[in-house]
Parts: sequence; structure tokens; C-alpha cells
Amino acid sequence: MGGVITGFAVITCIIGTGYVLGRRGLLGDNGPVVLTKLAFHVATPALLFETLAEADLSVLLSGPLLITALSTFAMAALYVGVAVVRRWPPGESTVGALCASYVNAGNLGIPIAAYVLGDASLVAPVILFQQLVISPVALTALDVFSTRTGDNGTLRRMTTPFRNPVVIGSLAGVTVAATGLTLPAPVLEPFELVGAMSVPAVLLAFGMSLRGSAVLSPEHERLPVLLAVTCKSVGQPLVAWVIGAGVFELSKAALFAVVVTSALPSAQNLFTYAARYEVGTRVARESILLSTLAAAPVLVAVAAVLG
Repeated sequence: MGGVITGFAVITCIIGTGYVLGRRGLLGDNGPVVLTKLAFHVATPALLFETLAEADLSVLLSGPLLITALSTFAMAALYVGVAVVRRWPPGESTVGALCASYVNAGNLGIPIAAYVLGDASLVAPVILFQQLVISPVALTALDVFSTRTGDNGTLRRMTTPFRNPVVIGSLAGVTVAATGLTLPAPVLEPFELVGAMSVPAVLLAFGMSLRGSAVLSPEHERLPVLLAVTCKSVGQPLVAWVIGAGVFELSKAALFAVVVTSALPSAQNLFTYAARYEVGTRVARESILLSTLAAAPVLVAVAAVLG
């Protein structure tokens, strides 16, 4: 369980630093906005390009990834179904569906995979799947739902994915990997340096956003948050377990790895997306916070049963 403790300790320290910065106002009132824009427009695209440019794309065809994809779609569909019945706003519902299914495979998944599963590369397929499939679809939806009147032409909507910096960085990296091109170190180093700001910037901005925030304070937003957290923390690992054991009949080690990755909390970069589009920010912040708190006991339970 050392990996679980280490991963959560690192994240907690950085978020706590952001909270202190916010409380003392050291970065000003616009600090979280600047950090969010830096991560969304510059650091995250650079990180994704550098990561995916050297990735093995064959992992996208693996059985465990299919299980992850099915559990992801199941939770997103469940959330969207409830949102439609309850008539929640589409933009906020998109953010909520992401919080219900999009796992923190990067800054938390990597250390947990390394220390708990013994192989950090096990989260690579999940990262690829989320960045190449889930992110483009979700960001396109957010672009469409947040488009202002007079700026929602058909051509603009059709080209939305290709104008998003996160998607552009991902597609550029995949293109390099697919062509087998090996970029020289001097070319990749600037992307590595700038990309290294992504995770800290997101966590600091998230911590700063917690200043003065009360968890689940508005009654009308409690159900979206609780539904997202329940889907993410309980539903997704349970669905992955059922599919992996009952349908794919995975080995004990493979099943353990799939359930662990599915039990990871909502990714912090979802708050970046919500803040960027100014929609569902409270749902994103509280879902991320609560699912992160719930992830520790859930992962311990998974390890006790399947480890």
C-alpha cells in the first residue's frame, strides 16, 4: 500500500500549497485563472505531445483497455441518462459525466501503478484512450455547449476538435508515434520542460479554488456531485471487475490491474476543462475532491480482495 500512500501524499501536498497561496493571495485574484490557462493552452498540450510521441500505440488493442473503455462508457452513459431525466444543463452534465468516468491516470495513476502494480506502463493504455477518445469528444461537446450566439456555425462546430490545444497536442504526438519517427532530444526537451508544469499548475489551481469553498453547499448541486462520485468510486471499479472476471476471464494479476486503474479518482485536469469553459466548476471541484478522498479506502479494499 506504499504506492497508494505515496501518490496521495504528493497530490495532497501540492493541493495544500495551492490552498495556502489562495488564502494568502500571493498570486492575486486571477492566480487560478492564469494557472488554468497556462495548463490548458501550453503545458498540457506539450506534456501530451512528448508522452504520446514516444508511446507504443499497440497497447490500444489490448483486452484490459477494452474493459476500461466499457466501464468508462457505462458510467458516463448512466450519468448522462440521469442528467437527461432530471433536465440538468448540458454543459454541466458533460463535466459531471467526465467526473463520473475519467480517471486520474497521470499524476496519481502512474505512481500507484509503479508501487502497487509494479509496472507504471500499465496506465499508458488508459492515458492514450482518454486523451485520444474521451477528451476530444468531451471537449467538442463543451465547445458546442459553451458557444455564444452568432458563433456557432456548422463549419466552426465541425472543426472544433482541431482547434483545441489539448487535442492538437495529443494528435500531433500520435502522428509522430504512428509514423515511427524518432525525434532528437533537443527537439523534445522544450516539450518536456514546459510539459512538466502541467500537473503542478493544475493541482495548484485546484488548491487555490478551494479557498472559501463549502463542499456540497448548494442543495441543487448535491445530486450531480454525489452521482458523479458514486459512479467513479464505486460503479466504475465494480463494472470493470464484473466484466473482467465474468466476460473476459482475466487472470488474477490482470484483473487486479484493471480494477485498480478503474478505481482511481476523477482526474484533476477535469477542473481545468470546467474552468476553461466556465461551466460546472463546482461540480468538477467537489467531485474531484470527494472521489480523491474516497479513492484511498476503495483502493485498499480492492487490494485486500484481489491483490
